[in-house]
Amino acid sequence: MASRAGTVALPQDLVDITALLDAYFDVAPDLGDPAQRVAFGTSGHRGSSLKASFNEPHILAITQAIVEYRGRQGITGPLFIGRDTHALSEPAQNSALEVLAANGVTVLVDARHGYTPTPALSHAILKYNREAAPGTPQADGIVVTPSHNPPGDGGFKYNPPHGGPADTDATGWIADRANQLLENGLRGVKRIPLNDALAADTTGKFDFLSSYVDDLPSVLNLDAIRNAGVRIGADPMGGASVDYWGEIGERHQLNLTVVNPTVDPQWAFMTLDWDEKIRMDCSSPSAMASLIKRMAAGADGTTAYDVATGNDADADRHGIVTPDGGLMNPNHYLAVAIDYLYRNRSGWNPESVVGKTLVSSSIIDRVAAGLGRKLVEVPVGFKWFVPGLLSGEGAFGGEESAGASFNKLDGSVWTTDKDGILLALLASEITAVTGQSPSQLYKGLTDQFGSPVYARIDAAATREQKSKLGKLSAADVTATSLAGEEITAKLTEAPGNGASIGGLKVVTENAWFAARPSGTEDVYKIYAESFKGADHLKQVQEEAKALVDGVIA
Repeated sequence: MASRAGTVALPQDLVDITALLDAYFDVAPDLGDPAQRVAFGTSGHRGSSLKASFNEPHILAITQAIVEYRGRQGITGPLFIGRDTHALSEPAQNSALEVLAANGVTVLVDARHGYTPTPALSHAILKYNREAAPGTPQADGIVVTPSHNPPGDGGFKYNPPHGGPADTDATGWIADRANQLLENGLRGVKRIPLNDALAADTTGKFDFLSSYVDDLPSVLNLDAIRNAGVRIGADPMGGASVDYWGEIGERHQLNLTVVNPTVDPQWAFMTLDWDEKIRMDCSSPSAMASLIKRMAAGADGTTAYDVATGNDADADRHGIVTPDGGLMNPNHYLAVAIDYLYRNRSGWNPESVVGKTLVSSSIIDRVAAGLGRKLVEVPVGFKWFVPGLLSGEGAFGGEESAGASFNKLDGSVWTTDKDGILLALLASEITAVTGQSPSQLYKGLTDQFGSPVYARIDAAATREQKSKLGKLSAADVTATSLAGEEITAKLTEAPGNGASIGGLKVVTENAWFAARPSGTEDVYKIYAESFKGADHLKQVQEEAKALVDGVIA
């Protein structure tokens, strides 16, 4: 049967919202099943109520654990909380509010009773902590979102006072304590009815949208976008940025159209992703098929927009569609963004470094060298960019999965979490200032630095094999060559900060691969890239799989 990837979802693809919500309240997790325990990945705890991995007991326990963690850390300021448009997000936020109010935590919820993008919550935490008088208790936050995951999933993230994703010390403690509370039948969890929580003196409101949208001129050259008349088509993809885009266009007088303002917890309007699932992945050509089609040239050769953009459900990721290049590969756009920003941000620290994850394209390495900037390569996870963004020493941090953020025009911090709205608007600034599309600029970079071919594949692995892969040392790899080239580096720690990468990266002059175990499936992921073409990339992938399989067998 032909794949339906890129075609509009059919009724049989849609999640049963009633069953999903009923399961959230009615199903109790089996703690003997590791998949049903609390586990924080790189972006919080995720799961589905239909699989007993994201249910009310989980959220009650996690929230109580966060309350206790805050107490241990001396965090006594307000806690900002926001949610995205997933069906499980509202009941999960309500469950959290019941626990937070019962514990006397000052909580600030969205003043418009709407949705809150992850970057808007990060921005709010940082703004509060920056503007508070010396000695004022610091704020932190919770975002209820599974990001781009399918409609049947839920997610729950904690952001401490630095505004970015919590580190493993924090999430490990919170997860352990939450599982203890679950094992004890939730004894120790304080809770009051939702109406009492909403009416509590400790529950207040905050205008996330105005705080974020009105501050955008401090981080972007919106005057250039406005004066150039750049035609922007913004697709919230049914996510939390839906009200933000219209306000951005109106408040800043941009030629901006919200191409699809629909919010539907089933996401029935979506085109199916590569595996025929509904997934709000704005870096996927299949999931972005509708927006790509909107950007197709008409009979007169013109397109509806100069730049079209998409965001995932919590707007921490970006997708960039150009008239000449279609949907840009995230690695390609990161390279263009870095080259543009470090040439056009005179207020940044002239010594600020370029931050990237070790599975991002090596063209970024070459761009950074061409700029005369130091490259800092870190493990997967945006948390590694937080210190640099806060200090200004690392004014840009980006991931291959279409997540990035950068500092304000004056070099001060904007967000310490991924900001898909920011990176989407940057594409319009780049177009306005340079007169070229980001995809045209990427072609110029490849003319200068070479044209890489990049791909990711999954390979089957048992839980034991995944564990072994995550604990490899460079000495375990005896190979001396890869795809006809001498191996120049075998990495199990990130060169930028010495942190474990939870896997292996092997580098040659013109290629590399990285292998990491999946946190949710019985597979490991092989990221690979070659500057010598598609055939060489295939050889790299084949040898990488053989090498890894031989080491973890």
